[in-house]
Amino acid sequence: MLQYQSLTITNNDILHQIKLDCKIPEIVKQIISRKVITDAATEAGIKIETEELQAAADEMRLMNKLINAEDTWAWLNKNGLSIDDFEAIIYNNLLSTKLAIHLFAEKIESYFFERKLDYVGAVIYEVVLDDEDLADELFYAIQEGETNFYDVARLHIQNVELQRKRGYRGIMHRQDLKPEISAAVFTAKPPEVLKPIVTSLGVHLILVDEIVQPQLDDVLAYQIGMDLFSQWLKQKIEQVDFELVIQ
Repeated sequence: MLQYQSLTITNNDILHQIKLDCKIPEIVKQIISRKVITDAATEAGIKIETEELQAAADEMRLMNKLINAEDTWAWLNKNGLSIDDFEAIIYNNLLSTKLAIHLFAEKIESYFFERKLDYVGAVIYEVVLDDEDLADELFYAIQEGETNFYDVARLHIQNVELQRKRGYRGIMHRQDLKPEISAAVFTAKPPEVLKPIVTSLGVHLILVDEIVQPQLDDVLAYQIGMDLFSQWLKQKIEQVDFELVIQ
């Protein structure tokens, strides 16, 4: 049996493993992203102040539970990072955020109202069955008051965690659901159990518990801003011609 007392891993070993894992395209995309963001931020005159860097560094240490200097050094060593690398990560993250705000802050509200229906949510519970006849039978039993949806979920969901939640799927949006399900869910009058819907996944018995109207709060505004920024960045990356030189 092979036993290693110590093993030295070099930069070449890491690069070779990245190649074997077919990660080169992903890494190239990240490099181009950073270059695009840096150039766009420079053109826009965006700068990062020392106080912003310090606040972001403190937040990052908190997120990674780096309570003291010893914890921080251990984390850096584990990830093969220097202090300069750590600062570069924080700087790049801040630059991305500030660039996104610069480009899209004033467009978020209009984008939201133009696509408000996409942000309407539905609180649903779901049981997926293999047998359409059984689904019909259970649906009509619920309608007649012979049983209720939660008992059906308890008896017919195989996944233990989902069974414990009685089929609770959370707040779903149109893009989260198959079109045939979405159409029925968002025209329901909660609380309503929908007639069984057949898809490639099976026969869906769904309880629409609530329709949640969207509010443009800080969380959603941030999400929309990041979505717009991601779309912009993707387009910019696709426009970049590059030469890959690996030695």
